[in-house]
Amino acid sequence: MKSFEEKLEKTAERLGIRVEQMPRHIAIIMDGNGRWAKKKGLPRAIGHRQGGKTVESIAQCCVNFGIESLTLYSFSIENWERPKTEVNALMHLYTQYLVGIRSTMMKNNAKLIHLGRMSQLPTAVKNELTKTMKITSGNTGMTLALALNYGSRTEIADAAKKIAQEYKKGKLHLKDIDELCLSRHLYTAGLAEPDLLIRTANEMRVSNFLLWQISYSEFYVTKTLWPDFKKAALEKAILAYSKRNRRFGTINNISPES
Repeated sequence: MKSFEEKLEKTAERLGIRVEQMPRHIAIIMDGNGRWAKKKGLPRAIGHRQGGKTVESIAQCCVNFGIESLTLYSFSIENWERPKTEVNALMHLYTQYLVGIRSTMMKNNAKLIHLGRMSQLPTAVKNELTKTMKITSGNTGMTLALALNYGSRTEIADAAKKIAQEYKKGKLHLKDIDELCLSRHLYTAGLAEPDLLIRTANEMRVSNFLLWQISYSEFYVTKTLWPDFKKAALEKAILAYSKRNRRFGTINNISPES
């Protein structure tokens, strides 16, 4: 099986860029399922189902491209406020999806992890999510992080609670509490920060997604609705990313005229 580096090099060569210009971790805010369905005169549930097919397609592309981590914003804590029928349809879809992806993830040596509060999810979703994570836990290929019942402010608050509990028990001292300490207590502990954040459906906001982790991520917004986001659209986003000058607050690589 090819390594990340081999796949990245092959993808970079095909796209005409250097391997250093390839993102290692891509995060996506998948938006526009409902609008896609409305445009076609279809129920919103059909849009979500089509969006699920796009998830499988784009995840496979990322595996093939040599992307090390793909994080998908699937269902936010705020999404519980949607109509009950839509939420129930989504939860049923998640249950089916989490079962259906197992064989593909094993074939691709990919690992599933969950970001968010699992306790508030329906029992069927929790069971299948836990089972899929367990089945794929030993895989060493791409990590697929599913943000399900996720909110970044909640994540940071949960991390603060964990730190406070450890401090109270004497496991942490004030001098130990810094940015690295907080990062280790987030849902994303162990994941590299996203290099590229993609948002579909032309929405210009981050919607409480990975607020801590995307501090220096490059943003790419497309008018394409998520169900229509294909391999070519992903490649276009990567090419746009390859042209960015990532300075991380410094003045490195800036031309004298800048």
